[in-house]
Amino acid sequence: MVNRSIQLILSILLISLISCGGSKEKKVENHWPHAGITYEIFVQSFYDSNGDGIGDFNGVTKKLDHVKELGANAIWFMPVMESPSYHKYDVTNYKSVHPDYGTMDDFKSLIAEAHKNDIKIVIDLIINHTSNLHPWFLESQKSRDNPYRDYYVWAQKDTIADFINKKTITLDSDNIRQWHDPGFGEDYYYGFFYGGMPDLNFDNPKVRDEIYEIGRFWLEEVGVDGFRLDAAKHIFPDDRPLDNHAFWKEFRDKMTAIKPDIYLVGEVYDKKEIVAPYLPGLPALFNFDFHYTLIESFKKEEGMLLARKQKEVLDFYKEITPDFIDATISSNHDQPRLLNSLDENPKKMKLATNILMTMPGAPYLYYGEEIGMLGKKPDENIREPFLWDMKANDKGRATWIEPKYSIDETVTPLAIQKSMSTSYFNHYKEIIKLRNTNRALALGDLDLYEGDLPSPVMAFFRRHADQEVVVFHNLSDQTIVLDAPEEAGSLLYSYGNAKWEGGNVTLPAYSSLVLEY
Repeated sequence: MVNRSIQLILSILLISLISCGGSKEKKVENHWPHAGITYEIFVQSFYDSNGDGIGDFNGVTKKLDHVKELGANAIWFMPVMESPSYHKYDVTNYKSVHPDYGTMDDFKSLIAEAHKNDIKIVIDLIINHTSNLHPWFLESQKSRDNPYRDYYVWAQKDTIADFINKKTITLDSDNIRQWHDPGFGEDYYYGFFYGGMPDLNFDNPKVRDEIYEIGRFWLEEVGVDGFRLDAAKHIFPDDRPLDNHAFWKEFRDKMTAIKPDIYLVGEVYDKKEIVAPYLPGLPALFNFDFHYTLIESFKKEEGMLLARKQKEVLDFYKEITPDFIDATISSNHDQPRLLNSLDENPKKMKLATNILMTMPGAPYLYYGEEIGMLGKKPDENIREPFLWDMKANDKGRATWIEPKYSIDETVTPLAIQKSMSTSYFNHYKEIIKLRNTNRALALGDLDLYEGDLPSPVMAFFRRHADQEVVVFHNLSDQTIVLDAPEEAGSLLYSYGNAKWEGGNVTLPAYSSLVLEY
């Protein structure tokens, strides 16, 4: 009788092992900052905990489980400091939080809870400019001999006559006037983005000291883990790039003296040749080429376009420094929602996410993309409220703006998506988990597939230590069949009914396949 019981138990165990492939599930790892995933949040639109229509810190704290479930390792908060505008990129008080979002104690509690969940906190630090309502500027405009005059860049009208109405539009600003008249005589002040955002004067040592003290405050007294540096290439005018590079090196030295493991990611909105020299000062930089080339690859159905671009960027950066973080993005708060950029095609959207998560880098995920939110310019409509549940049941949905794109009729709320196996949310969870459980996908080098490929196919290798994988993506609406690599050993991931059999790789429309060696 005992022997039969033992045999029964062994049989059950054997069946269990066979059913799960005879191997235990791989461990989920946190590779932040070098290859981890950061979730970008606009607090105003995230979760409203007190019913005033505006998202707040306590709302984010309540929804940290969502960030954790998704598989993200850090949160980047768009500006949280006092400001007169909804977006808060024009600061009036650098050592406070906006009262709409809660108190500083609320924010510190949020940080503490995030850290308990192994989630780092990065905040937007806007130091290129302040609000024109900042006390420094209000003093600065009073007179030429005011102690705060040199905190900003002023010039007499006749000395800048040739520049008042002259400006070339750039990738990060469509403003056509840089010099602004405050209405107090003949002096104009410089504001790269617009008159409500006067540029600080970083030739003034007092300004630099003020900024370093602000950094110390947020790191030491508040407890954040790092900064996203807005408009990083505009600290000095565009014709002084070397001064920009030198400033960021100095800034990094000052901040690492306070917090040795500080995370700094810069917004340098330009091509790689302009971006790369910032790496010694800003070890992480957003890869805007990735975003634009991803969209272009889908439009042209040219798969290797992005793979080649990414290889080119990474190799170029390595010539500057071997220690850098490539902050890859498929969208953010300044670009149309990813789904809009991809013709509102769900298959393209999911494939784009697969590409982001199988490429090298430290991916950023903009809130709401994981449920397929929609939005086009102007910017307010790219930052609409998150849909947690059907409107009648959604107690935390922000109402500060009447949404135009992301409404119940066009976007399925998170609560419903959780129970749908094919939802955007569950797709994001799956592909993020794949990345977080395979070091080759998170940390591996990038090598391009050298064989002949049909134009819509993207193929590349990722290699790290003892793991090597080959990745295939089909960016077209046609089924494509390829010869499989002879050395491939096992199927690691299949999306969109992609198959590996009989020496062939079959890639249906907008599908992905990952094989492990």
